[in-house]
Amino acid sequence: MKQKKSVNIKASGDFSVEKAEDSSGFLLWQVTSLWQREIRNTLEPLALTHSQFVLLASILWLSLQQKEVTQVLLSDHTKIDPMTTSTVIRTLMQKGYVDRREHSTDTRAKSVRLTTGGEKITKVAIKKIESFDHDFFSVLGPAKQDLNLKLQMLLSRS
Repeated sequence: MKQKKSVNIKASGDFSVEKAEDSSGFLLWQVTSLWQREIRNTLEPLALTHSQFVLLASILWLSLQQKEVTQVLLSDHTKIDPMTTSTVIRTLMQKGYVDRREHSTDTRAKSVRLTTGGEKITKVAIKKIESFDHDFFSVLGPAKQDLNLKLQMLLSRS
């Protein structure tokens, strides 16, 4: 008779860990939830959602590195799916923070850029978010750099 491969199941028989704190996924979920809640609180006075902020900041970041920022490039950079990127861009256009137009050389592509108002609110939001992130991750001290490297390893798998 063939032996089943044993899985390290603890006393309950349902989990492979003894404590919830031994689950990397659960810890990541908890930290992400806490971090996102505080990001939401930080952005609320600016009437921005987290997705809106990420796209605005990414448009600014990418536009400093190249001439035109396309929605596809923006989606790839942020890891936000293209349909959601388009929807959020439309909302940012309604708020007067972003302009969308035809790409100068690729007729299939749309270029996006910040308006003057969009650039102003983005710079204010970046200062607030960077300050929050600094405080939030300061508990890690020098281990923050190692965390960033490990997070990049996880991202490179996709």
